[in-house]
Amino acid sequence: MESEPEQMIIAQTPLRLSFLGGGTDFPDYYASPANAHGGAVVGVTIDKYIYVIVKERFDDKIYINYSQKEIVDSLDEIQHELVREAMRLTGVERGIEITTLADVPSEGSGLGSSSAVTVGLLQALWTYRGEIRTADQLAAEACRIELEVLGRPMGVQDAYFSALGGMRKFVFGPDDPHRIHWRGLDLPQERVSQLSNNLLLFYTHRTRKSSSILGSQVRNIPGRLSVLDRLRELAHEGASCLQLGEFDRFGSLLHDGWVLKTQMADGITDKGIDEIYEGARAAGAVGGKLAGAGGGGFLLLYCPLGAQDAVRARLSGAVRELPFRFERDGTKIIFNCRRDPYF
Repeated sequence: MESEPEQMIIAQTPLRLSFLGGGTDFPDYYASPANAHGGAVVGVTIDKYIYVIVKERFDDKIYINYSQKEIVDSLDEIQHELVREAMRLTGVERGIEITTLADVPSEGSGLGSSSAVTVGLLQALWTYRGEIRTADQLAAEACRIELEVLGRPMGVQDAYFSALGGMRKFVFGPDDPHRIHWRGLDLPQERVSQLSNNLLLFYTHRTRKSSSILGSQVRNIPGRLSVLDRLRELAHEGASCLQLGEFDRFGSLLHDGWVLKTQMADGITDKGIDEIYEGARAAGAVGGKLAGAGGGGFLLLYCPLGAQDAVRARLSGAVRELPFRFERDGTKIIFNCRRDPYF
């Protein structure tokens, strides 16, 4: 009797840095009847990734490897919510081993790791099924899982950045609250290098559950509409600055965004993080932001080259620098092997 070939797939999905407009990608804001202008976000994916490995198994069990290990017989027994719902959506039910790996701490990093995992799972599982999904289909499916099925309080930008990749501006609504518009910010290579060279990324050694902070932000939306409106306008202004090469002005907008974002909910920053940020500004950084919901994770700083040594010296011991580059591509399959038996 002829044996079936074994299959293994690896999906690579980038993490993202949201520059400006975070919070305006919550459906509660951009799809609100009271909002005539929708939301907007500008950001970029970076060369730090989530890897999802999907391998066919001989038996019918489901093996899942992440910070924990699960061996179960059915979908309903799976504790990892994203794996469970991605398998359910794609129709993969048994006889499979799934492993997730991350380049950076995935819990509370602020780099969109949860959505990157979801997008990567969908990419790998659909490929395993022999089906093709476009990047925007993957993003929409990831949002459906996280926002609708699991009811997580979060925006939609993370899934779209991870699926599409590159430096982009997204506009959410307002003509159709279910439609998301995007365009790439195709800067000349010398401007990309200049911007990249002026950005520093530091790990604050703090991690947090983003759901509590994001939940507070969602609850506070009705009373913070003017703040969110200004955050949306900063995204539009920031995109223009990037395209015109006005990078120092862009750095100042990051600081404006920092001040506004701290008004959205308690816990976005704290005394320790404020001291780190103010120390960086005193040493020459123009502006910055906490990646993601806040409360810890990674701190992005816009810092001209001439001040970077002083900023590093000022923050020494309090944070850890993470060198990075921009990533043009979104999620992709980097390995797809169907291994036929020798006999």
